[in-house]
Amino acid sequence: MKNAHQNIADDLVARGWSVYPDYLGANVGLSLKQRLRGLNAEGELTPAGIGREDEHQLAPDIRRDKTYWLERRDETDLSYLRLMENLRLDLNRDLFLGLFEYEAHYALYPAGGFYKRHVDALKGEKNRLVSTVLYLNENWQAGDGGELAIYLNEEDETPVTVVSPHFGTLVCFLSEDIPHEVLPAHKPRHSIAGWFRCNASSADKVDPLR
Repeated sequence: MKNAHQNIADDLVARGWSVYPDYLGANVGLSLKQRLRGLNAEGELTPAGIGREDEHQLAPDIRRDKTYWLERRDETDLSYLRLMENLRLDLNRDLFLGLFEYEAHYALYPAGGFYKRHVDALKGEKNRLVSTVLYLNENWQAGDGGELAIYLNEEDETPVTVVSPHFGTLVCFLSEDIPHEVLPAHKPRHSIAGWFRCNASSADKVDPLR
């Protein structure tokens, strides 16, 4: 993973985003996908919204996916969180970002699901510094939709790249700087979305670990 993490760090410095195919071995990826499918079958996924805490609300005109937060008590979830902990340590070593913790959720976009163009963090808030997306879709074909469109800034109308959500691909980008959107999926689309955060604790506010 060292070479992969070095490539990701170099990309983040050079352009603010990175796409790394085949980041996961097949066994880990299949276990994660089976876990996501099981959660969905059990009705554990909930419709995702926009905004945080008191400002959170459902907005089906903006995003249509269902999510479930990864848990450290589950061994499958923990296997992925450990990989992301290694990535956190390597990015801190190479880029001095001060990444403090990682949070992530499973995401299932049904046929017709999408997430309109947005950024993952407001400028200056520093609650999310680096975003990650891992794809869990086997045999994804051209025409299946669900691509991730990445833009360099808010003004650009044409994406700088469009990433097909192939199994095992990991995408990383700077949360405050890189606008992106999930294009409409034409069949169920499985992924894990995550964010490396800084420690926003202060004398009057504690930033809790998830």
